[in-house]
Amino acid sequence: MQARVVVFPVKGRAWCFASPRATAPAAACGGGDGGALLPPPPPTVKDLWRGIAGGGRTASENAEAVVDFVADKMNRAWIGFGSAPEGSMKNRIHSFGLKLLSRVRPSEVLLKSVTKDVSLLEIVHPASINPRLVRRRLRHIAVRGASVHRKFLYGSVCLLPVTSVFMVLPLPNIPFFWVLFRAYSHWRALQGSERLQLLVSDSSDQWKILLEKQKEMSSRKDGNPCENTQYAPWNLQPSKKLDGFLESRKLNEGLDCDTISRICQAYDLDKIDVLKYRDLE
Repeated sequence: MQARVVVFPVKGRAWCFASPRATAPAAACGGGDGGALLPPPPPTVKDLWRGIAGGGRTASENAEAVVDFVADKMNRAWIGFGSAPEGSMKNRIHSFGLKLLSRVRPSEVLLKSVTKDVSLLEIVHPASINPRLVRRRLRHIAVRGASVHRKFLYGSVCLLPVTSVFMVLPLPNIPFFWVLFRAYSHWRALQGSERLQLLVSDSSDQWKILLEKQKEMSSRKDGNPCENTQYAPWNLQPSKKLDGFLESRKLNEGLDCDTISRICQAYDLDKIDVLKYRDLE
């Protein structure tokens, strides 16, 4: 699996590291609705148990399946809160949650996008910037992210028993579910940090893990194992187009919103995340 990261300076020494927005695949409806597309049905406990009891997976994979199942349920409940009538309790909770989410650092969004299935990282950066500097910056994000999110993961897990006390109240236990969500997010970001560090490292011994996985996926796909002896888990792509966006811009004062909008449109980036990189203190 391949991931893409767009890297460019946004203000002074502050850089943006953003992944293109993911498009969720939709499943085709089998009814007579003229080929309408509908989202896949939500997984059930029976489906989860069938996957665990079926064997063929390790204990860590089963644990991850349980975590993903709970995360999916929480995500669907969150979407339901957002579609609640204006002024209702659920709608107010959703609005408050959006304010909390707006304070999440943009680097966490990047790290969560680097899943364990990623074996090749495509790095788009301005052609005027040294590629080695780009890789060094990415390594710094990976190393720092692993340290930060490991610490916050442990802290969130320790807070779960404390916030569970509020379950006795008749109102929704917002603190518990928020801490649970943050624990899940920090866990995903920690996994992404470790994966990103592996992808942009200089250790050829660590690359063997990625190369073996790539060979396995290639042999499954076309029956011919991959024999790429010059394998490197990154693909640096200098972009003159990005240079054109940044040309004659005063980076000390930060990119203006119009330039950021055009970059986001060209590379399908989330403007809010890019603005967070620019406005970080």
